[in-house]
Amino acid sequence: MSHTLRIERSKRRTLSLSITRDGAVLVRAPLFLESEEIESFVRRHEEWIERQLSLWKERAAREAALMLTPEKTAALKQRAQVYLSGRVRHYSKIMGVSPIGIKITSAKTRWGSCSAKNSLCFSYRLILLDPEAVDYVVVHELAHIRVKNHGPEFYREVERYLPDFRRRIALLRESQQKIGL
Repeated sequence: MSHTLRIERSKRRTLSLSITRDGAVLVRAPLFLESEEIESFVRRHEEWIERQLSLWKERAAREAALMLTPEKTAALKQRAQVYLSGRVRHYSKIMGVSPIGIKITSAKTRWGSCSAKNSLCFSYRLILLDPEAVDYVVVHELAHIRVKNHGPEFYREVERYLPDFRRRIALLRESQQKIGL
């Protein structure tokens, strides 16, 4: 094992693994779990860890190649504001919902969100993705105006407007891998 390992203990009941933004391996563990059990868990998942770290390195290299300057970022945000506002208007009419506002963010870990007050946020990075994947994110967030969770009713709402939403989710994942997010 040649990687940084961080352990976060909390009142949780299960163990989990993830790779942090800086490439460290994060283990979330119950407060009173023995260190030996945590080490054993990490050893059992060593292959997964190596795969994820490899993907992380590839992603970091792609991000470095993109090297978005503040000027490029500002231009992308402006394009995203215009494009996403248009897509939100289009689908809002079809779906019969009205968000109270749209904000473009620099989020790296989520494509969009819908607040309890029905305000939508979208990452400007969406502008780099396939338009069908972008439309899925827009419909997904607009569907939250009616259904605030991710239960079966929510996905029925999404499917009503995008019958091929599962294909679009796959396209979203594929698109985000291509650009290294």
